[in-house]
Parts: sequence; C-alpha cells; structure tokens
Amino acid sequence: MGRVVPAVARAADILDLFLTDAETLSMPEMTAALGLPRATVHDLVSTLVDRAFLAPVAAQPHRYRLGHRLCQLGNAYAERLDLPREGATIAAEVAARCAETVHVGVLEGTDVVYVAKVDSTQSVRLVSAVGRRLPAHCTAVGKMLLAGLPTDEFATLYPADTTLPAMTPASIMSTAALADEIDEIRACGLAFDHCESNPDVACVAAGVHDLTRRMVAAMSISVPTVRWSDDIAAALATMVTEGARRLSDQLGAT
Repeated sequence: MGRVVPAVARAADILDLFLTDAETLSMPEMTAALGLPRATVHDLVSTLVDRAFLAPVAAQPHRYRLGHRLCQLGNAYAERLDLPREGATIAAEVAARCAETVHVGVLEGTDVVYVAKVDSTQSVRLVSAVGRRLPAHCTAVGKMLLAGLPTDEFATLYPADTTLPAMTPASIMSTAALADEIDEIRACGLAFDHCESNPDVACVAAGVHDLTRRMVAAMSISVPTVRWSDDIAAALATMVTEGARRLSDQLGAT
C-alpha cells in the first residue's frame, strides 16, 4: 500500500456523505459534517463538479447532488461482477478463519445450487461440490434465501398443506413449519440447519445482497456435529455474517 493522499481521501469523504438519505447537500452542510475548512470544501466540491462526480441542483446552485460520472462507474463495476469468483474469494477468507467448510449458494426454484465452496482443512469434514443442487428447505443456505423472498413468491413456491421431501429425519416436512422458521430467520437474519440435509452436519448461513438490496445469494459455514456447540455456533454466526457482508459490499450493497 502506498501513501494515502489527504486531498483524495477528503474528496471521497464528501462523496460518502451521499450514502445517507440526503439527496442534496450544501457546502455548509458538508463543512459541518466533515469538520473541514470552508475553503477546502469549496475547492474539493468545485473539482468534483468539474469531473461530473457532483452536480449543482437546478434552481438551487448552492446545493449539490451526485453526478452522472458515478453512475457510469457504477455500471462499469456491476458489469464486471462475477458472483462465483467473488464468492470463492470471500469464502476462502472465511474458511481461513474458521477452518470449516464454507459455501455460497443461489436459489433456483425450490432448490439451492452451490456456486462456490472452500473445503475445511480438518480431517473430519463435509463432502460436497460446486454445482450440487439440494432442496432449499433442508439447508441453511436455502432457508436463508427463502427468507429473502417476498411473501407471495414464497407462497407460490410452497403452497399450503404441501408435504415436503425429507433428506434426513430432522428435515422440515410441512409448509407450515417451514413458514414459521422463515419468519424467525427474517427476524434474526441467520438461518441454521442441524442435521436436516446431512445427519452428521450442522450449518449456519447469512444472506448476501446486491446494490438493489435484494438477496441474491447466501453464505454458510458447515461443521460436523462432533465439533458443534452453542459457543461454536455463536462464533461461526459472527464469522458468516461478516463474510456475507463483505461479499455484499463486493456486489455493491450499502
């Protein structure tokens, strides 16, 4: 890493002010928010306007909004995104911390498909593969993704009074029970699977969002039940939440 250039950092700080709900800001508001000299803010804003990163508001020349150059850069960034590649990179970071198997999956109908996977370094570990397809209601990743669906879409996929296929004796088998668990997942932001897809494995998952704040994937950590405990579950929940947040950041979520 090279030296951080203060002027560039301050210009970035000005742009960051627009990550709040404020659509427009005046120079006095920027000055107060950043604690910078007024002359400094004036020069930085003038430069950002000149490069189309900011634009004066019509009929309010002393207020500013984000400029079209940021939209162009955002579109260029989005076009280059590759979920499996980005997912594998972040999954590797999480796996290095927890030494357990990490998956990233997406929803296809009522199935979850794994698009990235990093294996545990321990001798006893989960056997799975990228591209594997499993019933969403039997996995932590799948249940997390189902929790990201609108209520009507969930009801379409899982009509009332439907019996669901089971992978183990612990699998959820009724839509009513699944709906109840989905409500809990939406409330807490985490999904768990305890021996529901594999009788010897427990998992915890968190959602991954894109720049529209839509859940587009989920990340999970899978652990053999011989290593699972309440303390381990809490630690892994923190790790998978942080990993999902980092992957969401890579996808442009705020």
